[in-house]
Amino acid sequence: MNVFGLIETTRLALPALRRRGGGRIVNLSSGAGLSGGPGSGYYSASKFAVEGFSESLAKEVEPFGIRVTIVEPGPFRTDFLGRSIAMANRVIPAYADTAGRRRAYRDSNDGKQAGDLRKAAAVIVQAVMATEPPLHLPLGPVAYDIAERKSQALHADMATWRDIALPTDFD
Repeated sequence: MNVFGLIETTRLALPALRRRGGGRIVNLSSGAGLSGGPGSGYYSASKFAVEGFSESLAKEVEPFGIRVTIVEPGPFRTDFLGRSIAMANRVIPAYADTAGRRRAYRDSNDGKQAGDLRKAAAVIVQAVMATEPPLHLPLGPVAYDIAERKSQALHADMATWRDIALPTDFD
C-alpha cells in the first residue's frame, strides 16, 4: 500500500490535474525513506520507492504546473507503533543490538511519540499553499536529523571516492 496505492492514485489524478493546468500532489514518505535502519528494511524499501517515484514525478509534471511534495515525518503520535506495525514473531538473539532495538523501541514508545499531528498538518497545508512548495518536507527534529546525517554521509563517501570513482568512462 505504501507504494502501489500511491502510484495508482497518482495515475488516476494526473489527467484531472493536467486539465486544470496545475495542482499539488502530496506523497507521504518517512524519515525511513531517507535512510534505512536496522529492523525496518521492508518499510524503508517501500518508502525509498515513494521517494524515487515522487522525485521523478516532480520533474515529469512540473511543466504542467503540478508540484509534488514528499512529506518525510519522524515519529508522530499515531498507531504506527501500535496496531499498524507488524513485527516478525521470531526473535533471533544475534540481532539483539540491531533489529532488536527497533522491536524494543516499538514496545516502549507507542503512544509516546513526540510529534503532534495537528502541528504537522498545519505545516503540510502551509507547504501546499506556498508559491514554491518544497519537494522534500522532513517533519520534526528526528526527521531533520536523519536527513542531515544522510546528506553528510553521502558527501563524505563522495569526497573519499571521487578521484577513484569519476574516471570510469571509456578512454
